[in-house]
Amino acid sequence: MTAEHIRTQLEHIAEQLDDLAMSILRDAVEEGATTRPEEEKKLTRARRSVEKAIQILED
Repeated sequence: MTAEHIRTQLEHIAEQLDDLAMSILRDAVEEGATTRPEEEKKLTRARRSVEKAIQILED
């Protein structure tokens, strides 16, 4: 396994986290929510952390 392989996996994970967060936001909007759901906030923080790891591996 190489750093490039891990970076590719992390990119896929970041996409999955983003898709899930967007799904939660869509559901919240459909339900009339006026604030961001806590679960979406956690997923967004996780995605940002994964993106930081990707950036580190690219350097």
